[in-house]
Amino acid sequence: MDEKHPMTLTQKILAEHALGLPRPWVEPGDVLRVRVDWTLASELAWNGMEQTWVALGRPPPRDPARFFLAVDHTVDPVTLASDPRARRLAQRSRDFARAQGLVHFHDANETILHTRFYRELVEPGELVLGADSHTSSHGGLGAFAVGLGGADVAAAMALGESWIEVPEAIEVAYRGRLPFGLGGKDVVLRTLSLLRRNEAAMERTVEYRGDVAGFTTDMRFTICNMTAELGGLNGIFEPDGRVAAWLAGREAPPRAPRYLRADEGARYRSRHEVRLDALSPQVARPFSPDNVFGVEEVRGERLDGVFIGACTTTEEELALAGLVLEAALQAGREPAAAAPGRRVVVPGDLAIQENLREAGLWVAYERAGFAVDPPGCSMCLGVASRKAGPGEVWLSSQNRNFRNRMGEGSLAWLASAATVAASALALRLEDPRPLLARLDPARLERILGRERRTPWPEVRIDAPRLAVAQAARGEAGAAAPAGGVVRGRVQRFGDAVDTDAIIPGEFCHLSTPAELGAHCFAHVRPEFVDRARGGATVVVAGEGWGSGSSREQAVWALRGAGVRAVLARSYAFIHKRNLVNEALPFLVLRDDDFDALAAEGRELEVDLALGLVRDVATGREFRAERPTPIVRALQAEGGLVAAVRRHGARVFDRITAAGA
Repeated sequence: MDEKHPMTLTQKILAEHALGLPRPWVEPGDVLRVRVDWTLASELAWNGMEQTWVALGRPPPRDPARFFLAVDHTVDPVTLASDPRARRLAQRSRDFARAQGLVHFHDANETILHTRFYRELVEPGELVLGADSHTSSHGGLGAFAVGLGGADVAAAMALGESWIEVPEAIEVAYRGRLPFGLGGKDVVLRTLSLLRRNEAAMERTVEYRGDVAGFTTDMRFTICNMTAELGGLNGIFEPDGRVAAWLAGREAPPRAPRYLRADEGARYRSRHEVRLDALSPQVARPFSPDNVFGVEEVRGERLDGVFIGACTTTEEELALAGLVLEAALQAGREPAAAAPGRRVVVPGDLAIQENLREAGLWVAYERAGFAVDPPGCSMCLGVASRKAGPGEVWLSSQNRNFRNRMGEGSLAWLASAATVAASALALRLEDPRPLLARLDPARLERILGRERRTPWPEVRIDAPRLAVAQAARGEAGAAAPAGGVVRGRVQRFGDAVDTDAIIPGEFCHLSTPAELGAHCFAHVRPEFVDRARGGATVVVAGEGWGSGSSREQAVWALRGAGVRAVLARSYAFIHKRNLVNEALPFLVLRDDDFDALAAEGRELEVDLALGLVRDVATGREFRAERPTPIVRALQAEGGLVAAVRRHGARVFDRITAAGA
């Protein structure tokens, strides 16, 4: 530790992975060229990544054993049999995996992307980039894992490196002992209710600390998974003996885990304490995961269906929910009459499916009226065969409850799998605690293979390994600063507009800006495209524009609809990088007077080079924040693909030099 420059856990991992580190520490705002350990993608993400890969000249992966590709987002047996779009997406991934000799390729209905990777491969201290916003899950084992757009991940897959601006950090300290039966979903929903979506964590790393020794690796996964819902860049726990025990239980021995810790005195933008000892089961009402209530406040809500599954729902949650259903059936409860497909459970991996079958828990699910489907994202995304209908209320253990998330017009409520299970028989929202009180905790531990007769392994805390060598800086070779003047009428939006709204998941199989643009804001503002093509080409928005899914199709859809510039008070991290990578002009403009003036239909003139926005009617001018040097460099290049074409394998050296 450098006593003058203490670092957070995230800073230490980034410093270890930095290439050409100019000093033996990093600080928020530093732009680093970094070595990447893993890249991850699904078949839906590969649909976009493939276009970048082709544009780059079809380079082979830097290491075919370090690109993890799983077919999980759009597939189930019904969809694969009936939907040529799903078959086409799956086949593209198969063809690439076969041609490139990928070591870690998983075909349809074998696993959910993050489930298998977390359980079998990721290690503490690694740097992981995934083309999915819930890549943050892998911070549960102490990795720096962040979701980015497909262009970023395709380039990192090919080159083995990328760039990152060191984020500010916040600390979330948990205090107290969690009651049995409450888990990671209850903890993270409570955290969301306190910190709020896209506020304290926005574009920052979230380091989870405090009384977390009792948090299982599954709990940590769920909490880090839903850091994306906080608006955080990544979530991370310090790896400890519990993590070491998990790694020791894998079939393959650990490679080189790094047990790093934040330094005493590390600087956090803010610190937050969350009490757990009196926590009740948490429920999020539509249409935001921070619209959270204790179950006692909302019990009795009538439900049209229940879903247990998606990447955030771990083996621990699935097993606990099965035991809750078993206890309810043993108490004489019977499933209320319902149409087929109103109770659905989807395990995250074939290994989980087999373990729960051997434990007899699928019998409980089936007796309770559940359809047990094979692994996949299923109803969480609302793009495969199972969807919630317009006006239907579903209680789900997934991670997002945005408008139309489970299907057009659907109303998604979020809760833990145990709460969903307790509510499933009567199709009415119920408190799971009376049923949880009937369970034997030791049986849950046996099902999960977690009986322990020895203490957790001792772990040696590692010091960061830093390669300090002033990078050669010279000329970055960038073109002149990106400029031009955009003139158009305003289409006005509020805060936290998510990428599900910009381009619904059901259209993400489309591959050209024109095709995607035709469906931009299809469900929430169907007039958007006609207005854009009629001259309303400037989007003005509030905080957190582009939050949610990492899909770069959102940027393609905006471009395809005719949008020429986006002005917002703040942007979700991944979407902002996608705007940069795809060369769609944007500015950060935080001015209350501008917000009051820039009404729907107002005509604006935007000078992109100067960062000036002029109201045409009055002549009033407003100055936007100046983009960072690296963003300006990429904008000047015309986006990431153009930069790679120009600079080849040295692209990240060149653009980080421009940002120095």
